[in-house]
Amino acid sequence: MLSAGLPHGTVPKLERPGPLRERVYEALLELIITRALRPGQHLVESELAGHLGVSRQPVREALQRLNTEGWVDLRPAQGAFVHEPTKEEADQLLSVRTLLEAEAARLAAAGADEAGIAELDALCARGEQAVENDDVDLAVSVNAAFHARVMAMASNVVLAELAGQVDRRVRWYYTPVARQRGKQSWIEHRELIAAIAAHDESGAVAVMRAHTEHTRSTYHHRDHN
Repeated sequence: MLSAGLPHGTVPKLERPGPLRERVYEALLELIITRALRPGQHLVESELAGHLGVSRQPVREALQRLNTEGWVDLRPAQGAFVHEPTKEEADQLLSVRTLLEAEAARLAAAGADEAGIAELDALCARGEQAVENDDVDLAVSVNAAFHARVMAMASNVVLAELAGQVDRRVRWYYTPVARQRGKQSWIEHRELIAAIAAHDESGAVAVMRAHTEHTRSTYHHRDHN
């Protein structure tokens, strides 16, 4: 158990092959995104290296990269800490997400087919079951998959690339509010599926805008436990 409080069973196995520094980076990033490593938490190189089964060098390289990308703060004479996002940072990212997701919903409605709708239905059912089981990690994962499927249905490569750049941070912000959003989030997903299936472009945009704005509002007013 890390002294910093990493929950038992959350340390990912490093897959082989691939550059070690890349695999360590991906493992640490996933722990940050899922909040197994929480905002503000002190990251001790030796402890992380021990739990990942690697030397300190790839951990140091990963932390430097995570610092460059804004996931980790390297403080002189103090060490590395998981970045604590400001309200402004979250607001800016979630605002951009709303723009991207609304356009994806419009394009998905314009070109929806039965296979795409069926996949959205299946993902929604999985999400609803995750909420019923109070499985927050699964709910977050399926939520990301649902939005990724809508994005794929938009069939716009540039839009998908932009969405991919913000996807991990969206997951990071969504994790602490997933339980609060709960069933309501998936009710909104069902409304979105209906609009897309009806090829109602304006309706899909309206539902998606409201849906992403609800998540942003919940994040800003979440319980700080």
